[in-house]
Amino acid sequence: MCGITGWVSFESDLSRRADVLDAMTETMSDRGPDSSGTYLRQRVGLGHRRLAVIDLPGGAQPMSVDTPAGEVALVYSGEVYNFRELREQLVSNGHSFRTDSDTEVVLRAYLEWGEKLVDRLVGMYAFAIWDEREQRLLLVRDRLGIKPLYFYPTPDGVVFGSEPKAILANPMVRNVVDLDGLRELFAQTKTPGWALWKGMHDMQPGTFVSVDRDGLRQRTYWKLSATEHTDGRDETVARVRELLTDIVEHQLISDVPQCVLLSGGLDSSSITALAAERLGLRGEQVRSFAVNFGEEDNFVPDELRETPDAPFVRDVVAHVRSQHRDVLLDPAAISDPSVRRATVAARDIPVGFGDLDSSLYLLFKGIREHSTVALSGEAADEVFGGYPWFHHEAMRNVETFPWMAAIPPMGLAARSDHIERGLARRLDVATYTADQYSTALAEVEHLDGESEAERRMRTLCHLHLTRFMRTLLDRKDRLSMAVGLEVRVPFCDHRLVEYVYNTPWELKAFDGREKSLLRHAASHVLPRSVVERVKSPYPSPQNPQYAALLQQQIKELVAEPDAPVFALVDRGWAQQAVEQDPTTVSMGARANLERVLDLHTWLELHSPELDLG
Repeated sequence: MCGITGWVSFESDLSRRADVLDAMTETMSDRGPDSSGTYLRQRVGLGHRRLAVIDLPGGAQPMSVDTPAGEVALVYSGEVYNFRELREQLVSNGHSFRTDSDTEVVLRAYLEWGEKLVDRLVGMYAFAIWDEREQRLLLVRDRLGIKPLYFYPTPDGVVFGSEPKAILANPMVRNVVDLDGLRELFAQTKTPGWALWKGMHDMQPGTFVSVDRDGLRQRTYWKLSATEHTDGRDETVARVRELLTDIVEHQLISDVPQCVLLSGGLDSSSITALAAERLGLRGEQVRSFAVNFGEEDNFVPDELRETPDAPFVRDVVAHVRSQHRDVLLDPAAISDPSVRRATVAARDIPVGFGDLDSSLYLLFKGIREHSTVALSGEAADEVFGGYPWFHHEAMRNVETFPWMAAIPPMGLAARSDHIERGLARRLDVATYTADQYSTALAEVEHLDGESEAERRMRTLCHLHLTRFMRTLLDRKDRLSMAVGLEVRVPFCDHRLVEYVYNTPWELKAFDGREKSLLRHAASHVLPRSVVERVKSPYPSPQNPQYAALLQQQIKELVAEPDAPVFALVDRGWAQQAVEQDPTTVSMGARANLERVLDLHTWLELHSPELDLG
């Protein structure tokens, strides 16, 4: 896992701009703490920061190959899990290898198959190839958007990077945020291509971007498509089990210490148990980590969580005999301004998931002391239809993104009532959200003859896989890579996603519960308590001290007469928010306290030019 960046200019001599390329590359030192490298020619500069996971001595980048017609160079981030199979095929086709890395497999695969190499890759990846033979840059992002990649077109080329901060380090790029950028920031609809900064683009999953003297072109090579599902219930469960077993087996390939993230829910427990099964065949023991707020004895069920995680974590640990550690966090740690600064810096955007971001960052930081790679249960709810609103008729039929109607902190009021009043009118987040919802609906393909009920459920699954899941994947990548931890997401293997996406809803919920297919596919390796557990999301601290600490930080901001954040935030709202009894602060209100502090931190970090006209 790594960070990549680069610059292509067809009218400048970039061989003299090593200082700029070095600065761009250095912004991602956290993503790649093990080594750094650059490739500099007249028309192109490529930068790479490496987190060594496969072939520690041999996988250095940028990596290049000389051909009779010119050099081909690669910078690559991610993992191709079937690289060993591809390597064997390439060797049989006459290629020779200098390293044992998956990086060289990707480079040789491009030499053999050109752009069609993507049809053969299974994994998470974002990479850039400079082909001197064609004087062309090719950017590629994986099918589900697990690994990030951004680009900024220039008059004579492009600047790109794994994160916006790498692009912003280039003097060709202006640090401007306008109303269009802010609309999506506050709406959080995950508009395809949005990157906050004016002129910058988040490269869409499953696409190529090619840049040559004739300009920049984008092309889609993969998207979710509707196909007929012909397997019965037993065959479908068996196929899901077969796919998951193979996926976990391949994602356990690593030359560095690895572990699993365990919450005691069905998703993470399934990955933990399957990993324990596969590692057991090698005579190895799985290692697991869980976040713990020390609130089990005082836990109170709420609208999202019926049970604490800790008892179920203990059941899984005992069942699979994992080597387990809890990462214990308290309100002071989660609300620490230095932690907030680290999470906002990692994500490059000022509105995230508040305490969920802070606790996840601290969990990853604790794990990184013992491991370099972690497997996660992320995305199972999107793939298998696990969220509660999939199973409530009223929520299924709301005319907006369902998670916005179902999760208080993501509702329209919660996302808007803290914004400065004049700015709120100009942004009109409600209209923007409605327009994005209509656009998202139009992207869904349906099969002829589908019932209205099946069409609706396919639509809900598509919305989650193409919008909501991308937000969660971006969050997980940024916060894990900020501490040099590679997190792998088995449920995002495109083969599994394609298969389950096209499974009819009546099979996805055949036992009357959420995630029926996963529950039955993994039941053979799980303790009964977890098989029967009701869906519970990632935990959040219940201690009102956390809200009180946020209020105190906001109070200090309100006391500053010229605090820049109040160009975006309504000062009156902030003054009222800090006076409320912390024991009565709702989830939505607490989320807005976090958003204000995020905005304040972001303005300090980036000093953006705000175009609010």
